Amino acid sequence: MRRTEILQEIRIMRFEKAYDVWTERRLTQEEAARMLGVCDRTFRRYIDRYEESG
Repeated sequence: MRRTEILQEIRIMRFEKAYDVWTERRLTQEEAARMLGVCDRTFRRYIDRYEESG
């Protein structure tokens, strides 16, 4: 597995963890976005893509 693939998998795992915590209402969108190092708008875009793809 190449470095870029590994980094992408890490990003996905971090997003899924933030998403799970957010859906449990333990974090706000802003807090979850901060956890990932992105703005809250970007986090909402990630949510939209994640929910569309399943």
